[in-house]
Amino acid sequence: MIRLSSWVFKYFLIQSAGRVLSSTRMVTRSIPTLALALTLAAAGGAQDVARLMEDPAVKAALAAAKRNEPHFIEEQVRICEIPAPPFHEEARGKEIEKLFRQLGLRDVRIDQAGNAIGVRPGASAHPNLLFEAHLDTVFPEGTNVKVTRVGGVLKGAGIGDDCRGLAAMLGVIQALDDGKVTTPGTITFAADTGEEGLGDLRGTKNLFNDSLKGQIDKFISVDGTGLGIENAGVGSYRYRATFKGPGGHSFGAFGMANPIQAMGRAIAKIDGFQVPRNPKTTFNVGRVGGGTSVNAIAAECWMEVDLRSAGKDALERLNARYQAAVLEAVDEENRRWGGRGPVTVSNELVGVRPAGNTPADSAMVVTALAATRLWGAGGTLREGSSDSNVPMSMGIPALTIGGGGSGSGAHSLNETFDTKDSWLGTQRALLLAVALAR
Repeated sequence: MIRLSSWVFKYFLIQSAGRVLSSTRMVTRSIPTLALALTLAAAGGAQDVARLMEDPAVKAALAAAKRNEPHFIEEQVRICEIPAPPFHEEARGKEIEKLFRQLGLRDVRIDQAGNAIGVRPGASAHPNLLFEAHLDTVFPEGTNVKVTRVGGVLKGAGIGDDCRGLAAMLGVIQALDDGKVTTPGTITFAADTGEEGLGDLRGTKNLFNDSLKGQIDKFISVDGTGLGIENAGVGSYRYRATFKGPGGHSFGAFGMANPIQAMGRAIAKIDGFQVPRNPKTTFNVGRVGGGTSVNAIAAECWMEVDLRSAGKDALERLNARYQAAVLEAVDEENRRWGGRGPVTVSNELVGVRPAGNTPADSAMVVTALAATRLWGAGGTLREGSSDSNVPMSMGIPALTIGGGGSGSGAHSLNETFDTKDSWLGTQRALLLAVALAR
């Protein structure tokens, strides 16, 4: 590890902390105070990214990242035009696998979850940094994935989330090779499946629980645009609750318990939940369906529910309240009609994202903030729900960072990516990867 002398390092952090504190309008969550930054400096918790930038090989790689950006913008467009709907990321994954091979990575393969994996060996197998971007989009099969351009602005489904992350990752690999950068530790690159929606982070879960189990020491996900940093993983439970009964004619069978009315009772109870603001905790009934006709008592209906919190305990309390509310609603509906044609409910857990965080005073976060400040961006720490949730929940240092440029309309057909100065995202990601692979 390269370090500045103690007083120079402290000076650097003081200047960095001062600039961050002067930009509070940009900060989503409070970052370390000046006093804490000095404490961290004394503890030697941060990598010296400022000094690292003066390394000739790193300087050459940073220059290559900027020089190569037009090529990887073209790759971003090309990759985005390969469909990757939920649970069907195969074509895009095979293309990334091919590109990994062309870029000289070792041990390139696709694992059983569909993740494309490649390794850039360092002097040692550890520390092993897993550097990741996700393959999938939220858009169903048949979606028009053609990318259009107006000047430097690209428009297309998934062009920022996460085609930008994939392009930045490829740009980092190429620039490291162009600069002939060697690292003490290893960097494993992966394009993962199932980050979005009901994909339930299945790709990253498989990497940590199977394909790369026990091998990963640190984790970086490049997801979306900008130069933000997420160090807190918002956990979630997602349910599909199905209510059933015998059903019948709305007039002739009147007096029979009604699954839709039981579901309505459940929704009303959920709507009445009081949840903490800190940690931010939320609930949402996102989709409902069922029934056969306006003049029929439904035999079946369903709802999909999303429960979230950045705090593990708060999430568990909300989860318990939700399950109790559903059972209470069914019981009330059955009692209302004297148990005639009773309603039942099955509560299927369709997604679990574990909560976790990488502390703001950790070496990884301080390193990421220092690296970001070198590009003149605000030292913003955010909460989010992404692939980083998995390693965070396991106690493995992890962050999700933006891939540069700027975007709008994520998860919509009007998603855009502005390429202006997008190379800054690739450079920041490269510098952070080198700093953490040691």
